Amino acid sequence: MSAESPRLLCVTGTTGTGKNDIGVLLAERLNGEIISLDSMKVYRGMDIGTAKPSRADLARVPHHLVDILDPTERIALARFIERARAHAQDIVERGGVPIVVGGTQMYLNGLLYGVHQGPPRHAEFRERLRAEA
Repeated sequence: MSAESPRLLCVTGTTGTGKNDIGVLLAERLNGEIISLDSMKVYRGMDIGTAKPSRADLARVPHHLVDILDPTERIALARFIERARAHAQDIVERGGVPIVVGGTQMYLNGLLYGVHQGPPRHAEFRERLRAEA
């Protein structure tokens, strides 16, 4: 993140290690709010296998970027990062601590270091590859 971006507390790791439990405890102690860093928790209805926060945890501390899209919708990395940064800035402006919790490392790398600005999509080339497949 750039120098003017808010500082983040990150809780990351492999599946099933209790990241959200730790995030909730930290949020309660530090006046924090959780920003989910999970590529599947963004989807409504995808509750099995995603270890989404429980209703009790959602009531204990605010969670962001959970259940924001239908499974038929897509979110690009850049858009996810844009939303995560906006939430982090808002949390800081309200006097809180943004706590990023999740295991999607591509999202974490993008949040911390930015998104690679490669060439734009080439629709014709993609269509040719689809046809070959």
